[in-house]
Amino acid sequence: MRDGDPERITQGGPVSRPAARATLLGGVYSLAAYLLWGAFPLYFLALRPTGPWEVVAWRVGLSLVFCAIAITVLRAWPALARVVRQGRLLALTALAGTLIMVNWTTYLIGTLSGHVIETSLGYFINPIVTVLLGVLVLRERLRPAQWAAIGIAVAAVLVIVLGYGQVPWIALILAFSFGLYGLVKKQIGPSVDALSGLALESAWMTPVAIAILVGVQATTGITFGSVGPLHTVLLAMAGVITAIPLLFFAAGTRRAPLSLVGLLQFVTPILQFVIAVAILHEEMTFERWIGFGLVWVALVVLTIDSLTAARSARARAAAA
Repeated sequence: MRDGDPERITQGGPVSRPAARATLLGGVYSLAAYLLWGAFPLYFLALRPTGPWEVVAWRVGLSLVFCAIAITVLRAWPALARVVRQGRLLALTALAGTLIMVNWTTYLIGTLSGHVIETSLGYFINPIVTVLLGVLVLRERLRPAQWAAIGIAVAAVLVIVLGYGQVPWIALILAFSFGLYGLVKKQIGPSVDALSGLALESAWMTPVAIAILVGVQATTGITFGSVGPLHTVLLAMAGVITAIPLLFFAAGTRRAPLSLVGLLQFVTPILQFVIAVAILHEEMTFERWIGFGLVWVALVVLTIDSLTAARSARARAAAA
């Protein structure tokens, strides 16, 4: 093979330059999504004094507005119509919308009540919860290392419960709601593009968002437009800020191998953890350090096992 040939040899076999560029671009898109998600605590804290219920309601409603504009600009209404005509897919998007609404609400309650560390824990243990859900829901068979990772993660939660004196409900709800959301999205598959999916999920949850805003207005009062110009602009951007990382993530997963996307996912909780400890100065007790340390050990075990399994699968495919 000459230097000018459009292929290069890697451990997995020949890879074309376009494929390599696609992988690189997919990694960049995925990294951008995870960095934006990791920085979310700073954005949502800037929305004070708006409470979590009002924020999540505007987030849903404004996401729907953004999607409608984007679909119009991209002339993607036919793609959305195809999904709407399929009852099963429509029902799955409703379920996905419910789960992501639970996830968003829990995340905002945790962030705006000074529990950013616990929200980061939820996303640290999410990969392990996803593996566990694969066993419970999909009846998948686990490798010994995966069972070990689950066991270590359970031990970590127990350490935090015993040391902290309470169950980390925010972390557990975040991990399981997002894990179940992932399962539903897996059932939907590539039949629904990212923009149509977000539009339908937002549309299903919009009546709930309206009910929340009515309740907020009747109790504490809506803050949108009443705090100041900067606050109004920041809150009005909730739809855009919600949609952009999701679209980056969708673009990344279409181009990059899942092993790369899986490794990059830890960027989000790491950044959230750093923000909580270094900027927000949330307390990290000795028991929390032990619990987080055990979670990180479990993630190392899970990551090494996943990379080893992927390498073995490629070797078997090459030998076949």
